Amino acid sequence: MGTSKTILVTRLSAFGDVAMTIPVMKQVLESNPDVSIVFVSNKNWGALCAGIPRLVFFPADVKAAHKGVKGLYRLFREIRQAHRIDAVADLHNVLRSKIVRTFFRLTGTPVAAIDKGRAGKKALTRQENKVLQPLTSTIERYALVFRHLGLTVEMGQKPVFPPQPLQLSVQSVTGAKGEEKWIGIAPFATYREKMYPLDKMETVLSELVTQPGHRIFLFGGGQQETALLTELAARYPAALVVAGRFSLTDEMALISQLDVMISMDSANMHLASLYGVPVVSIWGATHPYAGFMGYAQAAANAVQLNELACRPCSVFGNKPCFRGDHACMEGIKPAQVTARVMTIVQ
Repeated sequence: MGTSKTILVTRLSAFGDVAMTIPVMKQVLESNPDVSIVFVSNKNWGALCAGIPRLVFFPADVKAAHKGVKGLYRLFREIRQAHRIDAVADLHNVLRSKIVRTFFRLTGTPVAAIDKGRAGKKALTRQENKVLQPLTSTIERYALVFRHLGLTVEMGQKPVFPPQPLQLSVQSVTGAKGEEKWIGIAPFATYREKMYPLDKMETVLSELVTQPGHRIFLFGGGQQETALLTELAARYPAALVVAGRFSLTDEMALISQLDVMISMDSANMHLASLYGVPVVSIWGATHPYAGFMGYAQAAANAVQLNELACRPCSVFGNKPCFRGDHACMEGIKPAQVTARVMTIVQ
C-alpha cells in the first residue's frame, strides 16, 4: 500500500466481536510497519486497544451524538478532521457501518468489508439437511478484509497481550496472586440459549471450591447478574464476586492473571483469549463451527453435546429452542466441565 498509510477500521457493537478484532489489528500493525489504524467502536471499549502501538481508538456514540444518518455523517466528519484516512476496513457490515464507509467511498477512499458467510451459516444451523462442517473463523474473516486492502496478515497463535499487573485497588479485593490457581467463572450470556443452567454451574462451583489451592472469581455485568452471583457466592465463601466492582481495564488485568476461565460463547471467552488464558467454553444452541471460537483456544476445551442432531440451531443463540427443552445445555453434566478445568490447572 506504499508508505505511511492510515486505515479506518469500523466494528461498532457486540463486545465479544469487537474483542476478536484486536488480535487481527495487532497482527496487521506488526506485519505492516508503515500502517496505522484508527479504530471506531463503542465509546466505552477503548481499554481493548491500550498498549498497541499505532492503534488509535476513536469513540463512537451511536445512541446519542452519532445516532442516525445525521449522526453518522457527523462521525465521518469528525474522523476526517482528526485523521487522513487512506482506506476503510468495515469489519461489521451492517447498516451503520455501510453508511459510514459510503461517505468515505464518495471521497474516493478505497473500502473493503467483511463477508459474513451467511449461506454457510444458514446451512449449518437449519433443522433439515444440516451441513455440519467448520466455517471460516471470524478472526480469519477479519484478516481477509485487510488482505483485500493489500496488507499482509498471517494470524498466529501467540497471545495479544502479556499478563497485566493488578493495581493495588484490585489486590485489596482479590489478594495477591500467589501459588493458588485462579479460576474465573462467567456464567452469563446475552441469550438463554447460550447459557449453562445456573444450578448446574453451581455444581461446577461447588466441586471446584473443594479443591485445595483454588480461588474462584465470578464475572458478570449489570445489577441482575451481580445480584445472582452475590446470592451464589453467599453459599460458597471461597468464591469472590468481581462483577461490577472494577473498570474494564482492571477487570481485563484480573482476567489476564487467571489460570483458566469458564465461559459461555460470550465476551469473556474472547477477553481471556487476548491473554492466552485457556478457556473451558460451554456451547449449547451455538457451535464453534460457526467461527466464533476464542482466538487460539484449544478445540478440546469446548464442552458440548456433539451427538445432539439439532445443534447448532442458531449462529448467535438468539432463537428460542424449537424443542422447548434446552437439551443442548441441560444434557451437559457438570462433571464434564470440571474435568476439563482440572486437566488445565493440575
